[in-house]
Amino acid sequence: MKRKREAVATHQDTQDTSKPTAVFEASGGRAYTVSVALPGSIISKYGKSISILSLLAGQIARALAVFCVDEVIIFDDGQGKQRRVDGRSFQNGSDEFTGYSDPNYFLMHLLSYLETPPFLRKQLFPMHADLKHAGSLPSLDMPHHLRSDEWCMYREGITVEQVAADQGSKKKRKEQSKIESNPDGRSFVDVGLQQRISVPAAILPKTRVTIKMPGPTIPSADRDAFLVASAVAPSEPREQAGYYWGYSVRASSSLSAVITECTYPSGYDLTIGTSERGQPVSELSGTSQQDDTPEFKHMLIVFGGVAGLEVAVKADDELQKTGVEQPRDLFDYWVNLCPGQGSRTIRTEEAVWLGLMGLREVVLRKGKT
Repeated sequence: MKRKREAVATHQDTQDTSKPTAVFEASGGRAYTVSVALPGSIISKYGKSISILSLLAGQIARALAVFCVDEVIIFDDGQGKQRRVDGRSFQNGSDEFTGYSDPNYFLMHLLSYLETPPFLRKQLFPMHADLKHAGSLPSLDMPHHLRSDEWCMYREGITVEQVAADQGSKKKRKEQSKIESNPDGRSFVDVGLQQRISVPAAILPKTRVTIKMPGPTIPSADRDAFLVASAVAPSEPREQAGYYWGYSVRASSSLSAVITECTYPSGYDLTIGTSERGQPVSELSGTSQQDDTPEFKHMLIVFGGVAGLEVAVKADDELQKTGVEQPRDLFDYWVNLCPGQGSRTIRTEEAVWLGLMGLREVVLRKGKT
């Protein structure tokens, strides 16, 4: 018994628990994707506190990051009401807060900001009232949120104007046209390193790009040296190496448009709607003998707002024209994420966590690699 206690003590002394150990590790290419759709109207149900609305977006973003969601769709379920504040409407298109006037835009704005690597945010997102409390939200800390001393074969960056000494003053460079900034067909990219990156492609300045690095280690700190890398599709880190590379954000005008406007050529081949009136999620998760869930390449999980997906169906003109009355008719599976729930309602941001956790085994077992 004494030796056992000594062995445990020795193990505790040598294990460094001050830093996270659950670091994402790529393990080969991944072909399948997971998409999540939810209504922006959930923002309009939380009162007038900007900090609370921001925290709600942060909770959703954390769930998307933790469970490696590749795409999030914010759809209009007809429940987002425009509010008036101080006698006037906040209109989208200005730098004023949009959480009251356009909750769909507000949620997309926050989710896009949080997904972006921190060193790129200032360049890609101008100051805006929507982002007032974004700096206090928990970090997503995803694999593409790299520090300057971390190496990865892929990095996110932003195209910049050439900074060579022979280009003249800063004022003169600004006066150059966008085409003249890369006359030889090259573009220069800031990827968060001291070195400047050159890619053999003409890309407009201030464009976010995914870069494949030229070597297996962090290059030397020679600031005058150019590293020639290549610009690749944002999906390549996932498809070729298996990295989780953040999520894309798109807007949808209705529930039906979430499916019909799918950005994947083959569409979603496994669709799941969530409701307290559905079948237990355990029947899909492998904990039930009735598990007959097919393999998938593109999974879509749809969450409703406070009143569920039923109101989204009624507000959808296209679905009304085709005679669809029940949301369960739109999906391959209609599941209850928490059978026997103790609270009368489950908030959407809570349902996102429950759903992604409950379906995690399905994703890992049935996703086509």
